[in-house]
Amino acid sequence: MASLAQQFTGLRCPPLSSSRFSVKPKQTQKVGAFASPIVSAVAVSNAQTKDRLELKKMFEDAYERCRTAPMEGVYFTVEDFQNALEKYDFDSELGTKVKGTVFCTDGNGALVDITAKSSAYLPVQEASIHKIKHVEEVGIVPGLREEFMIIGENEADDSLILSLRSIQYELAWERCRQLQAEDVVVKGKVVGANKGGVVALVEGLRGFVPFSQISSKSTAEELLDKELPLKFVEVDEEQSRLVFSNRKAMADSQAQLGIGSVVLGTVQSLKPYGAFIDIGGINGLLHVSQISHDRVSDIATVLQPGDTLKVMILSHDRERGRVSLSTKKLEPTPGDMIRNPTLVFEKAEEMAQTFRQRIAQAEAMARADMLRFQPESGLTLSSDGILGPLASDLPAEGLDLSDVPEAEEV
Repeated sequence: MASLAQQFTGLRCPPLSSSRFSVKPKQTQKVGAFASPIVSAVAVSNAQTKDRLELKKMFEDAYERCRTAPMEGVYFTVEDFQNALEKYDFDSELGTKVKGTVFCTDGNGALVDITAKSSAYLPVQEASIHKIKHVEEVGIVPGLREEFMIIGENEADDSLILSLRSIQYELAWERCRQLQAEDVVVKGKVVGANKGGVVALVEGLRGFVPFSQISSKSTAEELLDKELPLKFVEVDEEQSRLVFSNRKAMADSQAQLGIGSVVLGTVQSLKPYGAFIDIGGINGLLHVSQISHDRVSDIATVLQPGDTLKVMILSHDRERGRVSLSTKKLEPTPGDMIRNPTLVFEKAEEMAQTFRQRIAQAEAMARADMLRFQPESGLTLSSDGILGPLASDLPAEGLDLSDVPEAEEV
């Protein structure tokens, strides 16, 4: 046995990996690679089948409920649904007025929510009766809720086109009819002209003033951009006719000019002999001698075109259309118009009242003098304006005729 062991001593055996009995690793990996996808595919297929079955069962149950009990689980009735539709439904015909809320603006207009299927659009040219470049100029900003008029539809996206301008035009015509009924004087800015007259803007509407109805001899170019006092002659919305008269407005203004009244005026121009003052559309002359009690050598040192001042009416020739003015009569002390014109304007009404009282006293004395030299009348006029007797059998204080009623026809 020992010899046999010695014989095997020193022999070398090859590694097991090279033996025919070894298992190659690659073969074992191939078996695992094929087995794992097969198991996963089966699991996924089973899960999808289960989901499909559950979804199918859910749809079948929902269909059965809709068929047998359609209102089950619904917390409002058909009537409630109909009322909700009526609440947010509106007539989209042209000319219809709808309420809307602005939620976006841009350089071309504004988007408005009117609870329709799509938002409506307000173009910038329809945002105001006046010409504007951006809707925000007239206060149209996000969040504004206003009433709009439907004037069209955008065929590209079926959205509605809105207008504020149309509504403002309706209100402007209504306002003009009201002003005509009240027979009031309004201010109109001259914005254009043609062969027959000028075009004036009143309440946002363009009206016509014929040259025959303009009191001054000014040309159309001279009247451009100026404001004229106007009265309504014709207001016809259907025919879009709006006609004014400057002559009628001037006649009303002149009728209100009383001697001794104080009015506010604006210096229009200066001449060597005085200044022309615009007093409500009427040009009056403030002669250099009526500016101040002190001598005025240069009118430009006291007044300038565009100055606003208070003047008193000295005289008014309605036939010739001439009005004489004075600031001299309003001076608290001589020379105040030169040294302190602000004081003159503050005391104007007070000084004018004093002037009118002096005029009234002078007229009363004149009437008294006239009666004093007519003894055949048997009456005289006291300094208080009381008609008294010359005879001794009447009361010494005279007869006060101020309360005698007017004669009435029998």
